Amino acid sequence: MRGTEKIIAHIQADAKAKADEILAQAERQCSTIREEYETKAGETYGEKIRSGVKACEDLAESKSRIAKMESKKSILALKQELVSSAFAKAREKLLALPAEQYLAFLADLAVKAAPDGKGEIVLNAADREAYGAALVKAANARINGQLTLSKESGDFAGGLIVKNGDVAVNNTVELLIDMCRGDIAADVAKVLFG
Repeated sequence: MRGTEKIIAHIQADAKAKADEILAQAERQCSTIREEYETKAGETYGEKIRSGVKACEDLAESKSRIAKMESKKSILALKQELVSSAFAKAREKLLALPAEQYLAFLADLAVKAAPDGKGEIVLNAADREAYGAALVKAANARINGQLTLSKESGDFAGGLIVKNGDVAVNNTVELLIDMCRGDIAADVAKVLFG
């Protein structure tokens, strides 16, 4: 039996050697595959990191541009508000002129609106009461005209309208300031903001 045991031992030793060789080869293959995938994983990880960093930079740049644009819009809105406030102040000052100066201002408007000296002057109710008769007299004296005071009152803050038949010349303070605004708003902005 000793020979049989030797054969069995030899077969077992060969089988163990073959199994060890197969295991070693499998381990080498696994190691090679693991190294390849670790390299690929490292490359993929680097790409993902670079892509993530680029996406974050793009997002931060976009947010920065949006913030700058919003800031400029806010500053522009504030500047426009201040320009509007300046024109509102000009309107208030014009309407608050001393009586003699305001009457002269109204007379100038009437003369410019009725160069032929004909027409009907429409004032707001307060100005009609305070300046109506004196205005007609002053304007007619300057152009040797036949202007009259309208029996109706206008719904405007100041200034006047001269009607002559179907033609009405609007010289209200609101319209005059709006017309000036287009021409001098940029100059007002330069004065306010340098």
